Amino acid sequence: MTTSKISNRLIHEKSPYLLQHANNPVDWWPWCEQAFAKAKAEDKPIFLSIGYSTCHWCHVMAHESFEDQEAAGLLNENYVSIKVDREERPDIDSVYMSVCQALTGSGGWPLTIIMTPDQKPFYAATYLPKHSRWGNTGLIEVLNAIDGLWKNDRKKVLQAGEEITRYLNGEENSSDGSKDDPGKELFLTAATQLKRSYDKTWGGFGRAPKFPMPHNLIFLLRHSVYEKDESARDICESTLRHMYRGGNL
Repeated sequence: MTTSKISNRLIHEKSPYLLQHANNPVDWWPWCEQAFAKAKAEDKPIFLSIGYSTCHWCHVMAHESFEDQEAAGLLNENYVSIKVDREERPDIDSVYMSVCQALTGSGGWPLTIIMTPDQKPFYAATYLPKHSRWGNTGLIEVLNAIDGLWKNDRKKVLQAGEEITRYLNGEENSSDGSKDDPGKELFLTAATQLKRSYDKTWGGFGRAPKFPMPHNLIFLLRHSVYEKDESARDICESTLRHMYRGGNL
């Protein structure tokens, strides 16, 4: 699939990160009411990409996909694409990072969100390679799959968006409008899960690509104090040491 050269609206922005994408073949919009109005008028989902100018994986995804004619063609044909600089709009980043963490259990940048024209998210991820590899689903495959659902099984997509929105608004599991405080078992379970996902070789949690997640380290440090758990403290110290050394021993 090919795409014609479209005037990129980011050329009029002030953000260094947005300007880095001003010459992409993707028909990017900044975050604005006109973008959402266009999505409603054309009955298309929103593709939201959030990053920042010094983010390594943001540049990787930009080079692999956003500078690529095939990926841009799919985005331009089936989506309304919005670029956001998290350093310029931390309020937007905070909302959609919460979505990503709720759906995937982790977060990072570039943050990839797909949502309805009325801003109800139903898909979240971080970096996506152009095509599936390393056990990670590729952007092309995601775009095609969601386009198929949007056109042929819209009810399923809308239902997912409604459920995620209710969860983020605190409406799930709270029929009387109140929420119980989390018990100690929840914190212990969270600590156990983090310790299980700890990378003993390189530090951090899970597998590459990894992103700094300070709230995980803060949580484990507090856990190490309250529960006198030296292993939790050791995990934090090792992770920070590897970060300082650039990920090397």
